[in-house]
Amino acid sequence: MAVIADLIDPAFEIVQPASPCAPFLFNSPHSGIVYPRDFVSQSRLELPVLRRSEDSFVDDLFRGVTTLGMGFMRAHFPRCYLDVNREPYELDPRMFEGRLPAYANTRSMRVAGGLGTIARIVGEAQEIYGRRIPVDEAIARIESLYKPYHRSLRQLMVQMQRSFGVAVLVDCHSMPSGCQRDARIDIVLGDRYGTSCAPIIPDIIESELRRRGYTVTRNKPYAGGFITEHYGNPASGMHTVQIEINRALYMREATYQPSENFEIVRNDLLDMARALSAIAHLELAPLRAAAE
Repeated sequence: MAVIADLIDPAFEIVQPASPCAPFLFNSPHSGIVYPRDFVSQSRLELPVLRRSEDSFVDDLFRGVTTLGMGFMRAHFPRCYLDVNREPYELDPRMFEGRLPAYANTRSMRVAGGLGTIARIVGEAQEIYGRRIPVDEAIARIESLYKPYHRSLRQLMVQMQRSFGVAVLVDCHSMPSGCQRDARIDIVLGDRYGTSCAPIIPDIIESELRRRGYTVTRNKPYAGGFITEHYGNPASGMHTVQIEINRALYMREATYQPSENFEIVRNDLLDMARALSAIAHLELAPLRAAAE
């Protein structure tokens, strides 16, 4: 259940296994449900509408990976308040009162679509704010939430690489069931069209999930966002893959409640993670050696 609070403290959570045994970190950047009271007050939308951009329960689906010796990270703040899967300053000047910094990216496709670092819209293009918000407020969100999140994420990846020779980030997301126009897609894997990770990683994920009856596609309609692109550098031993899960598989989208299939999906995803951990030392380490 979503929470309205005066402060988001802590802003995010990192759970490390007692005995790390595989170079994998599962990250859920959009499952936060702690809504700042001031933000809810200044929004022209009711809380259930604001929640449409949440990756609801994705953190609950994946947090069990720590029992397999893998790391886990999640945001507590909601995506519509601040989106860490964007550049730090993808900002729409039409949203703000005051002048944006010269280094702000005001012309990206994501900004044009209303989905920058601080979103203008939610759901079906519904405007979040009834008036412009101060530039200083936008910068404060970036300084207090975005930068610490990415600083910690980068540190975790570097630590894994030092310990194992490689580091693999699995960026975990969900997609509304209504976004599917053709045949139903259960899961979309994004590897930036083969550039963000070694092929064996999405190959294993796809194989394991197809074996359990899921329909899986790659890179369409989601090839991976800023996190996948920014942290994926296979030549340096850093691998990133994005996974998008159809919300209809595990939740009731209208009421923001887990469905009767939730435990099935969670167990299937943990089995997939277990299969990934099995290939870590055998197939990934030589990739780093070859790069060197």
